[in-house]
Amino acid sequence: MASMGCKQRMMSSPSHETASLRPPRFLTLRTVIALMLREMGSTYGRSPGGYFWAIAQPIGMIMVLALAFGLLFRSPSLGTSFILFYSTGFLPFDLYNQLQSKISSSLIYSRAMLAYPRVTWLDTILARFVLNTITLLTVFCIVITGILLVVDTHTIISITPILLGLSMAAALGLGVGLMNCLLGGLFPVWDILWRIIMRPMFMASGVLFIFEDMPRFVQTILWWNPVFHVTGLMRMGFYQTYSADYISLRYGFGVAFVLMAAGLLFLRANYQRVLEK
Repeated sequence: MASMGCKQRMMSSPSHETASLRPPRFLTLRTVIALMLREMGSTYGRSPGGYFWAIAQPIGMIMVLALAFGLLFRSPSLGTSFILFYSTGFLPFDLYNQLQSKISSSLIYSRAMLAYPRVTWLDTILARFVLNTITLLTVFCIVITGILLVVDTHTIISITPILLGLSMAAALGLGVGLMNCLLGGLFPVWDILWRIIMRPMFMASGVLFIFEDMPRFVQTILWWNPVFHVTGLMRMGFYQTYSADYISLRYGFGVAFVLMAAGLLFLRANYQRVLEK
């Protein structure tokens, strides 16, 4: 009997060793959540107010725009509320802009964590994308709900274009961020060039005006900016009489998916070079 028990233990030991060598279940999910919690603590846990500033900053920007242009014009291009008009332009643009900025620095931000063998470069990107998307969408919901409760805008919301606009903004933020992460790591001068490119983007993305306000030749140029399609979709969701016929879902999402595919493909082959830079 003793010999049989010994044989059973000897036969079972390889399986136990094999099981111990297997990676834990849901490894990627657990890693991403751990990275998200780390960033939440480092980004929002160290400053007084924490997440309050994530809400206060866009509100402050919208109030400044509404006050400044309210003194210059009698009414916005759509509706009667300057606050709602600039919110529907600034918030989706800010979603795109914040995401592309966070994703572009994700590898450098989590460089120390990549020393652990179970943390991959893709985990760091997914963690930043998920956390900041959830944060910015929450801010969007809070700000828009507050405006609709406080300001008498007589708005009838259409949820489909709003969801499409937010999805396109997030997809573009991820795609542009991946490419900037790659290019900024391989060519440090790219970060300087991108900051120069981004300066007119606020004006050229439909935050302050609508597509139809521009002359024909300017419309032809602005159409190629996919973020302009985002703000157009958003305003279609809040202004029932606004059609925004220039919007192309195929173009906006197409640009985003092409950038995502190219960024992931080239980062897979060059992420170590990016980290070395």
